[in-house]
Amino acid sequence: MGKPNFDQCTQTRKQTYSEVDTPTFTPLSWSMKEIRKVIPPHLFVRHASKGLSFLARDIYLAFIFFVSTYQLSYHLDTIALSNSSVFIVKPLARIGLWCTYWVLQGFVLTGVWVIGHECGHGAFSAHTWLCDTFGFLLHTLLLTPYFSWKISHHRHHMNHASMENDEPYIPKTRSELAIPVDDEHGMDYEEYFSDTPMYTLFMLVRQQLFAFPAYLLFNVSSQRRYPKLTNHFNRKNDDPRSLGGTADLQWQLSANCVLFTREQRSAVLISDLGISVMVYALKQACEAWGIHAAIKYYGIPWLFVNHWFVMITYLQHTGPMLPHYRNGQWNFQRGAAATMDREFLGFIGRCRSITEPVFKALWSIYNTCQFVEDEGDVVFYQDKQGRASCRAL
Repeated sequence: MGKPNFDQCTQTRKQTYSEVDTPTFTPLSWSMKEIRKVIPPHLFVRHASKGLSFLARDIYLAFIFFVSTYQLSYHLDTIALSNSSVFIVKPLARIGLWCTYWVLQGFVLTGVWVIGHECGHGAFSAHTWLCDTFGFLLHTLLLTPYFSWKISHHRHHMNHASMENDEPYIPKTRSELAIPVDDEHGMDYEEYFSDTPMYTLFMLVRQQLFAFPAYLLFNVSSQRRYPKLTNHFNRKNDDPRSLGGTADLQWQLSANCVLFTREQRSAVLISDLGISVMVYALKQACEAWGIHAAIKYYGIPWLFVNHWFVMITYLQHTGPMLPHYRNGQWNFQRGAAATMDREFLGFIGRCRSITEPVFKALWSIYNTCQFVEDEGDVVFYQDKQGRASCRAL
């Protein structure tokens, strides 16, 4: 095989793609008053009884799946099989049992996490104390610092799709990826996006399983202008010396509290305390029943929870036709409208608008949405050839 002719590939791209031929986008012009006016009034009413019924259902299902799996696993270990079948039937039965448990329990616990999410929005009940009580308990059980996340999540919704002020899912820019500006001679994008499909799949799985913990711990996918060590577990201190350590570490830890104000310090401490108690409970469980049991019954379903809600939110916030705004073009309603609702595995959850198979959409968008330009008040993702699917007028 001959050496690939990248110049020819670049020239082909230049001949087949022209920005002026892409669909145009006009930013939303409606005011919030106009939008609220057409929303039916009953959609603003919050029913704690309905939220509690959903929560009771999910807790019941989680309990049933746990007990059923425990009993079936015990019986599998005690069933006597003939020598010819013991090495085939039992392992296959165990694999089927545990895979079924992990998937189903992951679905149910994702529902529990989403109820905690609605508590953070105040949608669970009209009573703030009830929302915060249940939200704190549910999210703590799933290793999410409720109040810390609630604060940053509120900032996310107040600044959604703003390149300067949004929180998670901030697109990388051309300069951040060190991609030169395309000129009339073209450029070889293969140098920057030539990963093999297996490596791309590995990176996608890594995102699905660990993106949310990485966001909480290391500010991954959030504003890159935030100070080093920004995270959801540190609180703003009146005196950096109270943090201990070297003077440099004191400064870094004090400076990285841009997510929270001093008035929110107590809420962050409560979240930290809740996570500490949950980690201690998991440690005790590992000592009492073994680390393998803790991983099988809790750890892997927890990873599934991370996967499902990261997939839901990633596909909602990311797409080649979704705008991101800079400078004076952003406002609240434009940012709020810059989402894509999708159908999620049929009976498991149903949204409106897009019916493309959700895993196909995940793979497609992960491979398509790579970066945005450094300039422009309204920007769209570009693919691995530097092509955008939409442009602003």
